[in-house]
Amino acid sequence: MNETISLLQNHSSVRKFENKPLLEEQVTDIFKSANQASSFSLLQAVSIIRITDQETRKKIQKLCADQPYITEASEFWIFCSDFNRNHQIAPEVDLTYTEFLQIGVFDAALMAQNALTAAESMGLGGVFIGAVRLNIEEMTELLDLPEYVTPIAGLCIGHPKKEKNPIKPRLPQSVVMHENKYEPLNLSAINEYDEEMKKYYENRPVRAPFTVRTVKGWSDHIQDHLERSILPNMLNHLNTQGYARK
Repeated sequence: MNETISLLQNHSSVRKFENKPLLEEQVTDIFKSANQASSFSLLQAVSIIRITDQETRKKIQKLCADQPYITEASEFWIFCSDFNRNHQIAPEVDLTYTEFLQIGVFDAALMAQNALTAAESMGLGGVFIGAVRLNIEEMTELLDLPEYVTPIAGLCIGHPKKEKNPIKPRLPQSVVMHENKYEPLNLSAINEYDEEMKKYYENRPVRAPFTVRTVKGWSDHIQDHLERSILPNMLNHLNTQGYARK
């Protein structure tokens, strides 16, 4: 196992940070690493909003279910699907097709993961914040996002305050990787994974509204989280921003 594979396989989220800023060269290196991620046909349909104003961060924290690490982390970046630049260059192209949203989301995810991996390679840590979409209309207004721009995920980056959490177990390869065609769900493997997750959560304290509240298996967690993740105004927001009309 080489150093890169070891880094990737030992990832765990960090939610407690030292009150210590990043060096600007670290910020630049993390950005350059993110910016070099693969991009669909080099459309580069992503913008990063770096939140340096503390009052703005406090407002964002409130919009994101009051998750404290948004203001505690050294850096907070919001990755957006952005076809506004492309629209200005090629205004005659109809960008309201759903495919463009999919491209922007995929590119934003690649850049965000590159950023976190780069940060972890420096001994830093981070956690993604999907709740930037929780109050998406207010978030869009706060960030002054124009048409064809929508927030996808936030990223806290900073110096870990304590040792990282143990590595959270993932679904086994037999469940996630299909061969040649989509295969039926292996329920026995899911049951084994549920037991593994129960053991993990027995030793992990509950911290935030969007983490598992009680010791439970993965299947119970999925039932609970899917119900809480429905954002009924999302399609209206996307249509307002020029996305997913067709």
